[in-house]
Amino acid sequence: MKLTVDRIHITLDRAPILRDVTLEAREGDIVGLVGPNGSGKSTLLRTVYRSLRPAEGVVRVGDDDVWGLTPRAAARRTAAVLQDAGGNTTGLSVTEIVALGRAPHHGLLGRDGAEDHRAVEDAIDHCGVRPYAGRDYASLSGGERQRVLLARALAQQPRLLVLDEVTNHLDIRARFELLDLIRATGVTTLAVLHDLDLAARLCDHLVVLRDGAVVTAGPVLEVLTPAVLRDVFGVRARTERHADGVIRVTYDAHPLADHGPAADGPAPTGGADGVTAKSAR
Repeated sequence: MKLTVDRIHITLDRAPILRDVTLEAREGDIVGLVGPNGSGKSTLLRTVYRSLRPAEGVVRVGDDDVWGLTPRAAARRTAAVLQDAGGNTTGLSVTEIVALGRAPHHGLLGRDGAEDHRAVEDAIDHCGVRPYAGRDYASLSGGERQRVLLARALAQQPRLLVLDEVTNHLDIRARFELLDLIRATGVTTLAVLHDLDLAARLCDHLVVLRDGAVVTAGPVLEVLTPAVLRDVFGVRARTERHADGVIRVTYDAHPLADHGPAADGPAPTGGADGVTAKSAR
């Protein structure tokens, strides 16, 4: 299902956090939000999954304003996976955690039916957590927990996945495994990723935020240019598609950049209407 973020403004304690942010993710696309710390990435996600109402602007999943839906209806469309955000998991097994994803689909009696059981079992198998389905969630490693949280989100049967730094604190193998799982879902995804190399590998296109505004947006190779990497992130690097088809960010031997003009021109900036990210696979 298509995601549209249209001219979002957020103000907290009278300070502007997001300013005129516009982006689009077409059905099945994975869009990455990247930018320096404090640029507003997680705040934007909170607006998309109905945790923080914008002062202005609209977030649509499909044709509907998410803030015009009931919380239950919105949760049937959008599932969020945050940084090891298992909530109160004391004594809960992996299967019980995954089953929590069915809550938005329950009626007044809140009982699991055959469809709920199928959704939970399918999510467990898709995310490869069957070997520890009966274990206490609290006993799992960081990578295993993130797999379980993704399974819980998939059990929700969402049309949009919202991911906030889900690879943090994972070893490199666990990171790549989780990226493969996300890609295999086929669900439209908006993801905050701190690691630019992982973002380049996973995403169809990127949106760069700085100081609460869109700097540039589009396909990975068009966005992560040497100018943007220098002027926004303060590093000397280049982004290339290698022979194996994987896009990688390569940092120079002296990667830290000063903040003078970049050799290939200044980083592009968004106009008053922001920059719309378009799909490009």
